[in-house]
Amino acid sequence: MDKLSPIEQRFILHWGEMGTRWGINRTVAQIHALLYISPRPLNAEEIAETLSVARSNVSTSLRELQNWGIVKIVHVLGDRRDHFESMKDVWEMFRVIVRERKRREIDPTLDVLRQCVEEAGKSESLDSSTRDRLTEALDFFEAMTSWYEQISRLPTGSVIKFIKMGDKVFKLVGSSSE
Repeated sequence: MDKLSPIEQRFILHWGEMGTRWGINRTVAQIHALLYISPRPLNAEEIAETLSVARSNVSTSLRELQNWGIVKIVHVLGDRRDHFESMKDVWEMFRVIVRERKRREIDPTLDVLRQCVEEAGKSESLDSSTRDRLTEALDFFEAMTSWYEQISRLPTGSVIKFIKMGDKVFKLVGSSSE
């Protein structure tokens, strides 16, 4: 990390800490942070040396970041090694991460909830409050998934406008609790 400025070090270390809170390996998150702020693509050896991590750990982490779709291989003229770069558009990167988390976490939860609600409807021995809680959870996840699908189809500029509307949206839909 000696090659990095104190600001770069602080960002990379913090991104690694946040990654662990989001369920992502610290090194994976730190490599992503390094590639995100890097002005040029880096090869695996440069990443390992810059972050003082094992080359094997870098390779595994890069594969995971590629699987997420936020890091890609690029080729540099005159160098046979693979170089890597992160998406630079933070809005698009966020969309890709949310889409992948939905696919990995929300979609399987929806499948299980649908199965549970279907089976609960057939079960005479299941407590009605359990059936109600499962149905409410399913309704919530389906509503949020529907909302996500609608938002994900909007162009980035429209999403930014929607977010910046803030209080105007609350005034439009009413801010009272039902």
